[in-house]
Parts: sequence; structure tokens; C-alpha cells
Amino acid sequence: MADRLATALATVRSAVGDQAERWDLTGLIPRPLLRELGSAGLLCGQVAETLGGLGLNSLENGELTAGTGELCSSLRSVQTSQGMAAWTITRFGLPEQLRAWLPRLTGGELAAVGFSEPGAGSDLAAMVTTIRRDGDQLLVDGRKKWMTAARYADLLVVFGRHEDGAAAVVVPADAPGVRIQPISDPLGCRAAGHCDVELEAVRLPAGNLLGGAALPLPLLVTTALAYGRMSVAWGCVGILRACLTAATRHAATRQQFGVPISQHQLTAGHLADLLVAEQLATRVCEHASHCWDAGSADQVIATVLAKQVGAEQAARAAATAVQVLASAGAQDGAVVARAYRDAKLMEIIEGSSELCRLLLAEHALATHGRGER
Repeated sequence: MADRLATALATVRSAVGDQAERWDLTGLIPRPLLRELGSAGLLCGQVAETLGGLGLNSLENGELTAGTGELCSSLRSVQTSQGMAAWTITRFGLPEQLRAWLPRLTGGELAAVGFSEPGAGSDLAAMVTTIRRDGDQLLVDGRKKWMTAARYADLLVVFGRHEDGAAAVVVPADAPGVRIQPISDPLGCRAAGHCDVELEAVRLPAGNLLGGAALPLPLLVTTALAYGRMSVAWGCVGILRACLTAATRHAATRQQFGVPISQHQLTAGHLADLLVAEQLATRVCEHASHCWDAGSADQVIATVLAKQVGAEQAARAAATAVQVLASAGAQDGAVVARAYRDAKLMEIIEGSSELCRLLLAEHALATHGRGER
């Protein structure tokens, strides 16, 4: 498996090459390249080999995600979206649905996942999109905000109210009643294909409803979001590694007052902070992935912690890297300039930092706030 992971990372590096800056500036990744990576199983690496995936565990997939994020956070965002779609189908789909949909996601088709709505961001309990039966078919109505990768997607995995609970449904992006509107000039991950999506009386076969029944909304959302949070956390490790490399290389060669700026103590302190941030985020993500792979009861809270630490450290470290590179880091599209913008989004998506802190506080109260001292 180590050889397979190394090959996967090398393939991603070769595919990205020196194009990340251009993708950031134009706001587009070539769709044929995304399909090529998808066909190689590189956009949803945890799908089983029997279904066309790489069969990676969480730790291996995390390193693949970090390697992608180190090169291009927009591509990593598409990878996260594809992985979330595959994870949702895997967790909630019937066996025949896994056999029907997953080979399409590992065969070159692209997917986006729709949670957030105009009135339901962190408060997903306020979701109003509906999935209802109409005879032997389904009708889907609603609006989704900021669907990553929807600009490229062939399939949309949409969450909505269904009967007395909630459900996820697979919607072809070209189905009648689906309208996809790209978001212009996003702050970060500019080439990730962020879109707003409207679904108006979208008629689908009943077999597109994952699992065929309603589930409690908290279970559905928590399970699906867990994968996204893990992927974002590892993506932040990639951002941190990119910033650490760019800052140290610049500080070792840029001279001021007759010596490399790395010899100035304040700059050296910045480099130390970058290393600490990268190591901290890596270790927390490794712990979370170990929890996943072991099926630990701490899996959910470890994932929230990894996302919180990774995003917080990435945002802070990206600002530090810009400070070290100064004017060399202030050019739009350049590595640390991209990181500065991209990392800020990581504090918002898949559960804002504020929401993660509340979840961590609840965990602290439940586990440490009771009993005698």
C-alpha cells in the first residue's frame, strides 16, 4: 500500500505541475484533467478496490489529501467533494446503489455535495430542501449554497427533508429543474467550482434515494460531514507544508543587512512557528485518522479537533509566511498568497471554527466537567 500511495502522490504532482497559479487566476481546473484523476481513483481514494478505488485507509488517504493540498487547495477541494459524495453513498446506500454509483465516481464522473442553504449554514437543522415521493418517483425542491465542485459535477448528492426525517439523493446535474450558478470571484480555492444550485420540481427515480428511507437529520449530517472535516484538516496540513517550504527557502536566500534574513532572530522565530504549526496539525490529523481506522468511539470528536486545529494553524501560518516573504509573497496567485486566501476559507467550511469550538466545549463538559476532583 505504501507503493500505491507513493504512486498516487507522484501522479497528482505530475498532473498539477506548475499549473496551480494559473488555475487560481483563471478560476478553472480543466475538466478533462479532473476526469483523468477521477478515473485513477485519486479523487476518492478510500473507495474499495473492487469498486474502482484505491482502497486506502484514512491515514493513507490523509497523506494523499495533504499532498494534493500542498500543491493546490482548489484541486484538494474537488477531491474533498468527490470523497464526501463517495463516503455518503458508501455509508447510506444499499448494496446495489454502491455498485451502481461508486464505479461512476472512480471512473471519471465528478460529484458535488449539497448541505448549506440560504437559511441553513452551521444550523443545518434549518434545512428546508424537500425530497418527497410522488408515486414511484421522487420530487426534489430547494436551494443549496456554495456547493464545491458543482461547476464540474455530473452528479449532485443533495441532502434534504424526507418524510419524518432526512435523506440524501443522487441528482444528475443535467436533470430538468436543476440550475447551477457559479460563484464569481470567491475569496479562496478559486478554481474549486463553487456554485449555488437551485432544484425546482426535479423528478428522479425512487432508486436515487440513498438507503431508500428517511434517517435522523443529525445522524445523516454528522456522518457525511465527518469525512469532509477530516479531508479539510489534512488539506490544511498541505497548506502548512507549502507555507513552511516557501518561507524557509526564501529566508535562506533573501539577504538584508548583509546576511540571509533567516539569521535575523525575528524571522527565525517565524520559521520556528511555521514548523510547530505544521507538526501540530500533522500529529492531530494522524491521531484522528488512527481513530477512524481503529473504529474508535473518539472518532467524531477527534475529527472535529483535527479540523479546528488544522484550520486555525493554517490561517495563522499562512499570514506568517506572507510576512516572511513580504513583497515576494504578496503577488496574487503565488504560493503563500493563495495559501493566505485559501486557509481563511478552511475556518468556515465543513463547520465554522466557532461551531467546532462549541462541539469541543460540549465534549469537554461531558468528559471532564463531572465527578469529584
